[in-house]
This record gives sequence, C-alpha cells and structure tokens, in this order.
Amino acid sequence: MAVDRIRVAILGSTGSVGEQALDVVRGLSGRFEVVALAAGGNVGRLANQAREFHPRALFARPGRDADALRASGVAEWQPLDEMAVRDDVDVVLVATSGLASLRPTIAALRAGKPVAIANKETLVVGGHAVREALEAGRAAGAELRPVDSEHSAIWQCLWGEAPESVDKLILTASGGAFRDYDLAALDAVTATQALAHPTWKMGPKITIDSATLFNKGLEAIEARWLFDVPLDRVEVLQHRESVIHSLVQFRDGSIKAQLGEPDMRLPIQVALTYPERAAAQPAPPLDLAARGALHFGTVDGERFPALGIALEAGRRDDTTAAAVAGADEAAVEHFLAGRIQFTNIARLLRRALEAHAPTARPDLDTLLAAEAWGRRFVDEAVAARV
Repeated sequence: MAVDRIRVAILGSTGSVGEQALDVVRGLSGRFEVVALAAGGNVGRLANQAREFHPRALFARPGRDADALRASGVAEWQPLDEMAVRDDVDVVLVATSGLASLRPTIAALRAGKPVAIANKETLVVGGHAVREALEAGRAAGAELRPVDSEHSAIWQCLWGEAPESVDKLILTASGGAFRDYDLAALDAVTATQALAHPTWKMGPKITIDSATLFNKGLEAIEARWLFDVPLDRVEVLQHRESVIHSLVQFRDGSIKAQLGEPDMRLPIQVALTYPERAAAQPAPPLDLAARGALHFGTVDGERFPALGIALEAGRRDDTTAAAVAGADEAAVEHFLAGRIQFTNIARLLRRALEAHAPTARPDLDTLLAAEAWGRRFVDEAVAARV
C-alpha cells in the first residue's frame, strides 16, 4: 500500500539542524516533499537547496542576495508566519536560532499543525504563549514534537505511558568543552576553545551554552513546557559520552532511557515521521560493546553556575526566564567577540536575574519585552565595563 508523502516546511534550513533535516529527506527519498524553506543570511546555501528540492515557497533575511533570489522567481516568497500555516504543509520543522520562529510556531499550532521544534528560545521565552496555542489547536491536530536529542529521548520514553505514572525527567549533560579544566583556568579560555565541543557539532551559540551548561537549564525549562511536568521534577545528570540522551523515572522506581550515537539526524527523523518509525537508519546504530563503560556524575555547581541561574529563573514561572535568556544571548555574543571573559557570562546572568522586575502571567508581548530587556541590560553593563 502506498504511503502518503510527508509535506514539510523547514524554518532555518541552512543551519546545522536544517541541513541535517535535509539529509534525512535525502535518506528517505520519496517519503518527503519539501514544500517550503526559510533561512537567515546564508542565501547562497538556500539557493542551492532550492535547486535541489524545488520548494514552492522560500524566505531569507532581507538583503541584496535575498532580493536577487526573490526576483529570480524560483519559488513564491513568503514570510515565516504565512509559510508555517500553509494548507499544503503537514509538518513544520522549527530549526532557526533566536526568536525568529516564535510567532510562526504559535501560528502553526493554532492552525492545527504538528511542529517539530529544535529551537530553545521559542519555549524558554514564549513557553506560556506556545502552550496556550498548543491547547487551542490540539483538536485540529496541533502537536509539539521535540527534536533536541534530550527531549526526543524523553518523548520516546513516554510513548504509551500514562502521564500520572511519571515521577521525574532526567536530562543528561556532557559537560562541554571545559568539563576537565582547572577552575582557575576558566578566566583565560578563548572562544575557539569553547567551540571545541567534545561530542556534538552544533552552532556557536548552543556550543558556548553547552560549555557554561546554561543550555541544560534552558532544556529543563523546555521540558517543563513540552511535557507539562513541574520544573522541580526535572533533573540534570552529567554523562560524558552523550550516549544516553535522557531518562524518565516512573513512580514505581523503574527508569527508561533512550540511547543512540550523538547524531541529530535520528531525533529529526523520529519527529518528522512520527508515529511511524522509518526503516532508514540516518545514523550508525549504537554498538554498546565497542563503547564500553559509560560514566555518570552529579553536576558541579561551582564549575557551572549558569545552570543554577537558569533553573532559578525557570522556577519563578513569570518573565524572569525570558529576561535571563535574552541576557545570555547578549553575553554569548560579547564573549564570542572577545569583549568579556568566559566566566563573565554567568556573572552577567546573575546580575540580570537579580535586577529584573518580573511580570506574572505574561502574554507574548510581555515575554518578548522581557527578553529584549535582558539583552539591553547586558549590552549596557558590558559597555560600561561594570
């Protein structure tokens, strides 16, 4: 029996996750139709993708190259929020960085679309609004399908389980580039060193967040919104090999874990083909005998203060997480540009956390304003060299 093709829109197609998603499409030739592609500034790569996949709609950040691609007429030029609700799109993959896809995600969910989400900021900043949109569109087919390896692992462990049977979620963390450094040496580390992640190949922002472990705090907040579990029931476990991607402990004490090689193509494929498990293997199967021993440990709060700051912000359940997320965006940019030391990132996050005046029960505009406040706070602090 013929299987219907899955029609997909990829927002952020030229980034790391977007490119790997297109690898998944290539590996399942005939199973997907790429309807729409959207990029930031890498218009040359977007043009190459358009020539290969022949999408009906394209978008890129305005500029000379984008204007030329738009004028070429290879596809309809369509903003992200319109692209996300197209009638001919079955699944929207959100792989952009920052907040570019927050409103399109909300629009897609309200329109009853499944959204495969690989973007942290959308849920950390806009979690309240995204969850409302999910509930509004659920009857029409709206779903949030996690793509991050950690959240995909939790999601897979929860398939077939009753929500009330869940005791806690356990996210694993590799520890990033500086997990074995002497603490006294962290003041002098460079951006090049921070970008050398021991197991994953990712974009610059998330790689720096992995080195501070701020990303794991963001993932805990994401888990709260994705799985409707209180943040105090989400834990972080250090696991150097990044083979066990996450675990779920149930009320009877049993634990499920999802394992695999550290390769994003498998969770991408799971999210795009759900509820089917496709026969294609987008990453090499895990050979446990060859891997040998796996290691676990508690997270050192002194080495990774940014994790505690993120969790504290998330527990407040107001605009604080959005503000601290904005502060981190700015702090990481300043570190990558050489304006601050690596250890200044956490110090600036702590100051933003303490200075923010939160708003309870925020709407989307209030959340976005808090995120922008966090950016400004750090920019002004760095400019003043305080």
